[in-house]
Amino acid sequence: MLGDDAELTAAVRAAQGGDETAFRTVYRAVHPRLLGYVRTLVGDPDAEDVASEAWLQIARDLERFSGDADRFRGWAARIARNRALDHIRMRGRRPVIGGDETELTARAAESDTAGEAIEALATDSALSLIARLPQDQAEAVVLRVVVGLDAKTAAETLGKRAGAVRTAAHRGLKRLAELLAEDPESADGRGALPAQREPRGRAVTSATVTHTRSRTQKDM
Repeated sequence: MLGDDAELTAAVRAAQGGDETAFRTVYRAVHPRLLGYVRTLVGDPDAEDVASEAWLQIARDLERFSGDADRFRGWAARIARNRALDHIRMRGRRPVIGGDETELTARAAESDTAGEAIEALATDSALSLIARLPQDQAEAVVLRVVVGLDAKTAAETLGKRAGAVRTAAHRGLKRLAELLAEDPESADGRGALPAQREPRGRAVTSATVTHTRSRTQKDM
């Protein structure tokens, strides 16, 4: 385990022991990418609220988590996905699921062109293009490339096979390369994460989450 992953693992473990500064470190490291994932599920207007609900659950259940940085990202993504699906059900909408998992059995081939496409986009621009993909491909791309999960962890998050997620991500990246070729002006940056927006509505900050976590721990 090297670099940022080791630091995130240490921060998660310190946060489990009640260190609020460590929890803010975890929040800052994970939130921007997690918010990007939520946006692919519920759209931009509701993403902040859903992500906030996810962080409140993460804060409440953190003591029960066990694992390293990669497992934490997967665990947080599963919580965010569940909150997003709950939100969709409450709103009476259905996620647009493209394709059929049974079609995604082949092992994805390496594609330098597709990989370069995602790297050539600023994340805000990438997410707007990802939103044009079938839902299964969009989720796979965001979990693998934006959130940074390996295929196994992404598959556990989605309840699918690792091979299916690899293939969906490959197809999604290939389509992104095609979209980028059609609209090269979208490549206005290289991999920069979107700046965190000011909290809106029910959105919360890391400080709010840590305060809620402390109160929750006292109530338990």
